[in-house]
Amino acid sequence: MSRPVTRASASPWLTVVLLCIGQMMIVLDQNIVNVALPAVQRDLGLSSENLVWVVNAYVIPFGGLLLLAGRLGDLIGRKTVFLTGIALFSASSVLCGAAADETLLITARFLQGIGGAVASACVLGMVATVFSDRREQAQAIAAYSFASAGGGAVGPLLGGVLTDLLSWHWIFFINAPIGAALVLVGLRALPGDRGAGMGKDIDFLGSLLVTSGVMLLVYTVVDAERVGWGVARTLLLGSASVVLLIGFFVRQAKAAKPLLPLSLLRSRSLAAANIVQFLMIAGMFGLLFFGTLYLQRVLRYGSLQAGIGFVPIAVVIAVVSLGLSTRLITRYGRRAMLLLGLALIVGAFVMLSFARVDGAYLVDFFPAGLVMGLGFGLAAPAVMGLGMAAVAPADSGIASGLFNTTQQIGGAIGLTVLSAIVSARTNSLVAAGRTETESLAGAYQVAFLAAAGFALAALIIGMCLLRAAPSTGVNQRDAALAGQDAPAS
Repeated sequence: MSRPVTRASASPWLTVVLLCIGQMMIVLDQNIVNVALPAVQRDLGLSSENLVWVVNAYVIPFGGLLLLAGRLGDLIGRKTVFLTGIALFSASSVLCGAAADETLLITARFLQGIGGAVASACVLGMVATVFSDRREQAQAIAAYSFASAGGGAVGPLLGGVLTDLLSWHWIFFINAPIGAALVLVGLRALPGDRGAGMGKDIDFLGSLLVTSGVMLLVYTVVDAERVGWGVARTLLLGSASVVLLIGFFVRQAKAAKPLLPLSLLRSRSLAAANIVQFLMIAGMFGLLFFGTLYLQRVLRYGSLQAGIGFVPIAVVIAVVSLGLSTRLITRYGRRAMLLLGLALIVGAFVMLSFARVDGAYLVDFFPAGLVMGLGFGLAAPAVMGLGMAAVAPADSGIASGLFNTTQQIGGAIGLTVLSAIVSARTNSLVAAGRTETESLAGAYQVAFLAAAGFALAALIIGMCLLRAAPSTGVNQRDAALAGQDAPAS
């Protein structure tokens, strides 16, 4: 396979800024919708059963297409794939905002999920290969981490502001001018790359298997929260998704040009980094979702107040990711910063597990939020850097898609598991005679402890599996980057 030819952009940092804006827009959209759901339901008259599809119609194609979109970036050019995704995401956002009934809204959300997957699949791969200097590469990955984590934290605030001051339609309309500007500027500013070329290099059978398998898995997970884990429907669909994914890996072992070269997964750094990220994101989704519910349902905050409550977390993530993490990673190594960050995340969730039913924001939520922001600001750039350092530039698109797929599945599974725990604990406390508010507070405490368990498992796996030694089969630059993860003497 010929290596892709890349034309350097006029400004590498302009490239990073454009990519991070695109990533933040997509991540914001995943979280901004949750705050506006009650307004959407009232305006369009959606049933509770159909309301969940405003979220699921986006999540399912997003999770299912990331891996395929990442490989397409390697083959036809990551710039082309990114800008195509941004254009589709922006156009479908306008359709979402203009929707006058639930059918159009859910259909447009499905298209928006496709666009979001296509755009975000290659972003990490592009960011990680802009610079060859280790410090600049760490800064670029830190900026990407902030775009992802900061977007998630700011989403509830922006959703509350737009919904309260304008209407829910504007949580979608706001994407249009941002997306249009990204496409216009990106056409000139982003580095052009031909990719390796399509030819016979695309594994269509493997693409079909992994896309259908992941989409069915995500659907099964999000649907299980509604129908239950032990029912025949969930067991049948879950088994079918596992069969499809097993078929995908069998296909990859035999295909001449596999969609996901299994040699990538033999890299201990890449495989372990994805597992760590899966568990870390599974816990973090608990903070974003149940933290918002604690502020609204227990402390009785409005949607705008709850959104403002997450601002300090976003600020800390920004300060740590964009400033402190690069210097610490350069001095002490990615592995050390990952483990420190995960330890702080565990501690923050344990602190949240003591949040009281008659609590106060400055005592029960704010301190834990600051610790959480510090931990995530250190851990996210480190885990992404560890994984991408073991990948050759020609495979950075598929590796980026793999990271994003792991993130989406981890978030979906984590949130579903935590929701099941909350539901069971709430029912138990209500049956014991507790008030609704007391029951919710007690259930959220258990959910935060379970999220701490996810983060603790990530910490243990990181300690055991992630090492400073480079993986075999990477190019000289990446081997040097991986080898520099040991603490400086």
